[in-house]
Amino acid sequence: MKTYFSSDFKLGVLGGGQLGKMLLAETQKFDIYTCILDPSNEAPCAAHCSEFHQGDLLDFDTVYNFGKLVDVLTIEIEHVNIDALYQLEKQGVKIYPQPHVIEVIQHKGKQKDFYVEKGIPTAAHRRFSCLEELKKASFEFPFVWKSAQFGYDGTGVKIVRSQEDILSLADTDCITEELISFKNELAVIVARNSVGEVKTYPVVEMEFHAEANQVEYVICPARISDEVAKKANEIALHVTESFKHVGLLAVEMFQTENDEIIVNEVAPRTHNSGHYSIEASYTNQFEQHLRTVLNLPLGSTESKLAGVMVNLVGEEGFSGNVIYEKMEEVLKLSGVTPHIYGKKETRPFRKMGHVTIVNKDLEKAREIAEKVKNIIRVISK
Repeated sequence: MKTYFSSDFKLGVLGGGQLGKMLLAETQKFDIYTCILDPSNEAPCAAHCSEFHQGDLLDFDTVYNFGKLVDVLTIEIEHVNIDALYQLEKQGVKIYPQPHVIEVIQHKGKQKDFYVEKGIPTAAHRRFSCLEELKKASFEFPFVWKSAQFGYDGTGVKIVRSQEDILSLADTDCITEELISFKNELAVIVARNSVGEVKTYPVVEMEFHAEANQVEYVICPARISDEVAKKANEIALHVTESFKHVGLLAVEMFQTENDEIIVNEVAPRTHNSGHYSIEASYTNQFEQHLRTVLNLPLGSTESKLAGVMVNLVGEEGFSGNVIYEKMEEVLKLSGVTPHIYGKKETRPFRKMGHVTIVNKDLEKAREIAEKVKNIIRVISK
């Protein structure tokens, strides 16, 4: 059996952001040697890994040469050079999630086509290669426009309400989607290892900031009926079986007005919707990610307590060296744990950290989360 712990085994991670930093808390717990590749020498992971390599995640040679240094390669962001991953895979490097999974998911057009092909319920979509092609098409307004690649945290997504709105869109490969009327945005994180063991986390509910189109609160368990939760879980398992990925898959979904569940999009990695699990679950998503990519037995996904996560984002009107104002007041509240990501500079709506609130009573946890949101301010000097 391969020895991962206190050994010469090397785990490589493409991306050194906050997801990587939280993963490193688990590798340190298990004493696993970690190598991180990230474009910035100020990445949150830089001070916490065994080896830090600075380089472009989209450059073939950089990713390929990094991959040759490690025994298992994983990701904390899907925007990576896919050709390098295929070449490494050919040469025997174990890469999880697998390159073919990342390739489909990192392009929203391919991802949506995949759902249609596999019979996964999703909003009707169309693909366009450029803005000129989009302008020539006829539409029923409103509709959703998404950049096919490199979108994140609401960037690269717009609701288009008129012909004039089309003129302001980026000239890029893109998709359009039917605008769905929904009750709730839900998510299920599914863990799968290489022998096919699968476990799902409870369905969570996501409340979004209307202006930034970012998750503001994640609530676990979701405040939905057992029937809707069962349906969401079954669809998440259908998505997992279709991809046959190894690793974590975060499946974001809409609960429609008539309680149908349709898939919005997925992420092949640890995810914002699972951060509550660090405090609220028996096995948090970051430890579970390690278990999947190292083909270890999966841990329990059950919750110890109800959990609500509040995203800490840069306040509007502030850019520069970060200050977390009134953190002391937040720390006085019961069941509250802040996580600061280590980004030295803030800007409007930049994810700078999160706070988890755990409580036996979900509604009480949600009330405390509201207090946290109203007390703490992420500003600059």
